[in-house]
Amino acid sequence: MNIEKGVGFKNVFSDFRRDLHSKNFASGIVAGIFGLSVGLVFISAGTAAGLSSELIMMWLTSFVFINGLFGILMASYYRQPLAMANSIPGALLFTAAVPMVGLGPVLGATLIAGVITLLVGISGLMGKVMHFTPTPIIMGMIAGVLLSFGLDMFRPLESAFVPALLMIGTYLILTRVAPRFPAVLGSLIVGIFYLTLTGVDISGIEFTVQYPTFVMPEFTLEGFLTYGLPLAIILIGMETPVGVSLLQSVGYKRLPINGMTTVTGISTMISSFFHLHSTCVAAPMTAICSSPESGKRETRWVAAVIVGMLFMAASPVYGAIVGLLHDLPGFFIAIIAGLPLLTVLISTLTKAFDHSHKVGAIFAFLIAASDVTIFSIGAPLWALVFGIIASLLVEPKDFNLRKKEKIDIAA
Repeated sequence: MNIEKGVGFKNVFSDFRRDLHSKNFASGIVAGIFGLSVGLVFISAGTAAGLSSELIMMWLTSFVFINGLFGILMASYYRQPLAMANSIPGALLFTAAVPMVGLGPVLGATLIAGVITLLVGISGLMGKVMHFTPTPIIMGMIAGVLLSFGLDMFRPLESAFVPALLMIGTYLILTRVAPRFPAVLGSLIVGIFYLTLTGVDISGIEFTVQYPTFVMPEFTLEGFLTYGLPLAIILIGMETPVGVSLLQSVGYKRLPINGMTTVTGISTMISSFFHLHSTCVAAPMTAICSSPESGKRETRWVAAVIVGMLFMAASPVYGAIVGLLHDLPGFFIAIIAGLPLLTVLISTLTKAFDHSHKVGAIFAFLIAASDVTIFSIGAPLWALVFGIIASLLVEPKDFNLRKKEKIDIAA
């Protein structure tokens, strides 16, 4: 097998205590809050597709618990900020496929997609896929995905000028006068203080307890063609490359490409038995955990572990947490999610348009930012496809003359 070796789990508890500090703790909390808020997207998509509230809650409970568990394991084994969550394009495809072919066949297709992803990981093919895809095009796609978070961060200036100004201003001031203090944490505290003063009403939240529920997948050709094959393409062609490139953009060099793909396959297979559509490295949360705001590079893995711990702790009461997040003003989540991604967005834009494949990179950037969906597959994958095609047509010399950036795969 071609799976990269990590540091392992020996001394993980003492290493966690040694590397824990205020900056990676703050990044972990912020990334966790962002990840938990994604449940609102799932609820909206599931409700619009006609899924029952019972199925949606089983789906969400497994989403938080399983991703929390594998997030802790991945970050601890490799000592890298690899936060785990679900593929959002896969989630939207899931809500569309269940009414068409049924829950059992969709979960069976999920299991098959996990097997395909696992085989790609253990065979070492993922590294070859990454070497073939030009880094500027991947960076352009990532920048396009992250652009929406940056734009959403400033939109509250129209409708919630005072709290938005306070939170963003706190971040800027702390970054300037107290660079050792986690500026995002300061912004979070100011935001909570403002919400407390203005009296946010959370009295209608119901406290419920629920755990992941086992279900047996079914296997049909229709389910595989409708959901399994597109999901495998998304996990292999989009989710792993995005995670790898994000870590590259902030200076990580020894990347477990095949390991990430293998774990995505295994965890997705397990997910299929618990009403869950996939598990993979989460791009926005990994971006937050791996950003310079999380402190020294070698300690940022702690932030991803904190995300996993927060997810697992939240799983049984996730219904109440979703209710709380639903009642919070939109500006709060938008600003807290956007601020940590500023430095990542700067880095990806710089590397996308720094040297070669500029046409391919701009195509990838604009398509990803457009959020178009074609054949039920989201914009990030199409951004890579059309970005490569555009670059091949317009700037073929870049493929021949540009010295390929090698990804250092751990032995």
